[in-house]
Amino acid sequence: MPDIQHGARRAQISWCVFDWANSAFPTVIVTFVFAAYFTSGVAASPEEGTSLWGYALSASGVAIALLSPVLGAIADRKAQRKPWIAVFAAICMICAASLWFVRPDPDWVIVALVLFAVANVAFEVGTVFYNALLPGLVPAERIGRLSGWGWGLGYAGGLCALAVALALFVQPDPSPFGLDRGTAEHVRAVGPLVAVWFALFSVPLFLFVPEGIERSGLSAMGAARDGLADLWNTLRTLHRHKALARFLIARLLYIDGLNTLFAFGGIYAAGTFGMTLDDIILFGIAMNVTAGLGAVAFAWIDDYLGSKETVLIALVAITALGLPLLLISSVTWFWVLALSLGLFMGPAQAASRSLMARLAPPDKLGEMFGLFALSGKITAFLGPAVLAAVTAAFASQRAGMATVLVFICAGAAILMTVRVRKT
Repeated sequence: MPDIQHGARRAQISWCVFDWANSAFPTVIVTFVFAAYFTSGVAASPEEGTSLWGYALSASGVAIALLSPVLGAIADRKAQRKPWIAVFAAICMICAASLWFVRPDPDWVIVALVLFAVANVAFEVGTVFYNALLPGLVPAERIGRLSGWGWGLGYAGGLCALAVALALFVQPDPSPFGLDRGTAEHVRAVGPLVAVWFALFSVPLFLFVPEGIERSGLSAMGAARDGLADLWNTLRTLHRHKALARFLIARLLYIDGLNTLFAFGGIYAAGTFGMTLDDIILFGIAMNVTAGLGAVAFAWIDDYLGSKETVLIALVAITALGLPLLLISSVTWFWVLALSLGLFMGPAQAASRSLMARLAPPDKLGEMFGLFALSGKITAFLGPAVLAAVTAAFASQRAGMATVLVFICAGAAILMTVRVRKT
């Protein structure tokens, strides 16, 4: 029994550490360092760079929405998930490392966008299979705890990778290792750094986390055929699984609101409160810290009260704190309210994952987490589009940001109707 318990604990820790590993990509590449380098150093102008980066994100989002349910269904039939994780992690690492070659010249724009978009698709699709391992690692009554720990460790890993990138490569002048600042090698080095970070810390998952299901004897073609048939049947009959269908619709709305909040929070801080770029970077880091702390703190609440209740608490709190953020003019109060709001961002995401794990049929975890990914991407354009239209119509950032709360409240209202079977 002690060996079994030790093995289970080691597998759980290893699963969480993978979140630490892969979070370097969204933090360093997507959000902070490389995105800023592309828009200000590679593209012809910051405006053009911002537009092209947005198009690349949108295109990769469409690919993620289309691929995730299909590949998840195929993986369920083949009864393997770790090989899929390995393939997509490797693609993400190779593309991230290849960003080293993107010089500060508009001639490299297309190369940068293609590498980034492919890496982003591989990162997101890989999480479908990673998430599908969750229910096999702990009893149902502890799923929320492990999901929250993983999410919190992911925030911490991303921030540690960012700190290493800034301290080791970006900020030192003169740059170490003979890196040429004139050709931005000190910034381009973050691509290989992310690849090495991802590769190093993903090893425990492949060594110690079990598949949790028996291998099937299906060939790759047979798995594809049966998996696609299963997916089609699930989509046709999804209305019969009312709880699952309503949750996916609810998440579609509130995640759109949360993602829009993440995307435009810095823009709102700069435009309405006059924060500088350095202030915004510090603000983004602080928000990630509070979100990670919240994910860990609410992990126990998830298991005690339930995943649905935890998501609802988080959404209500975000709305309650978001309303005064639309009215105040004090920078000090902006920091206080925004960081308090950040405490509930992590729990809303982590508890959504554990709720999906509780609702999904055990034999269709890959397929269900594929639909979970679909619900987070299929309308990703809607929140930013509505925010932009309202901002333009009222000539007010505050009015535009208010639309975020509408999405969150609509999602929460639908989530309240979801009936979750107690475990």
